[in-house]
Amino acid sequence: MSKLILTHEVTGLGAPGDVVDVKNGFARNYLVPKGFAVPWTRGGEKQIESIKAARASREHATLEEAQDLKARLEATTISLTVKAGEGGRLFGSVKTADVADAAAAAGLGSLDKRKIEIPNAIKATGTHEATVRLRDDLVATITLAVVAAK
Repeated sequence: MSKLILTHEVTGLGAPGDVVDVKNGFARNYLVPKGFAVPWTRGGEKQIESIKAARASREHATLEEAQDLKARLEATTISLTVKAGEGGRLFGSVKTADVADAAAAAGLGSLDKRKIEIPNAIKATGTHEATVRLRDDLVATITLAVVAAK
């Protein structure tokens, strides 16, 4: 087992600044090379504090504010215009940054692209769903309307 400090949110594992124990192969082959975690050291305690402080500044200030944003996100369908070929197949796929930009353009405020999760790759036009983790204890489900650019 390897002890690591997470530097990014990893679904099912933890949030930035968390110290986790994972199997050696998962750490060596996925988390560390992708930059999602760094090896835990005694000197890493200072790093944990700075990661948690940065995370706290990015989180929504109050639970009420986050719940208000969740209600607005779930009540609105976010429209994304993308390049598509015949039959509505996209050239590429919709990324989390595209969703964050579309939410900002729709007047819903700025969303952190690292907090957006798209469960299944969006590779066709139509209506799709994604989730946004607003706080550790609050997740909003958003509806995306993917339309082809003309």
